[in-house]
Amino acid sequence: MTSSPTPGAAIATQCRSPWTMRVTLGVIGLLTMTPALALVSPGQLASYGVESPDALVTTLLQHRAALQLALGAALVWAGVDPHVRVPILLAATFTKGVGVVLTLSRPEVFAASSGNIGLWFDIGCLVVLPAVAVYTVVSPRRGHTR
Repeated sequence: MTSSPTPGAAIATQCRSPWTMRVTLGVIGLLTMTPALALVSPGQLASYGVESPDALVTTLLQHRAALQLALGAALVWAGVDPHVRVPILLAATFTKGVGVVLTLSRPEVFAASSGNIGLWFDIGCLVVLPAVAVYTVVSPRRGHTR
């Protein structure tokens, strides 16, 4: 009896080529950066379900946007530099995981977010990012020393 690979292992196997790894992490990084639009266009905050935020809420959400910009840029960097890949993927998994847990643990927030593609994107990232990190650690790297 053979067992089928986990979804994460299957995804990591598909990311064997450097090109595929770069594209996968590049796309995830760019999509992670999209909340940064709130830095230049506060009207984008409506996508969070916040219609008329006060100054404090606006500041907090714009700060979140800046952090998402930094995380997305780091993910793009991880796609091109295997030396930084594992710590960046672990940090991204942690931050996205915290967001998902906070959302799922609050029924009213989950109800408001369940149709939000961002939540489902982050859940998908919780499969892909650790799988790529594990693959990076266990795969032999040509031209690199361990």
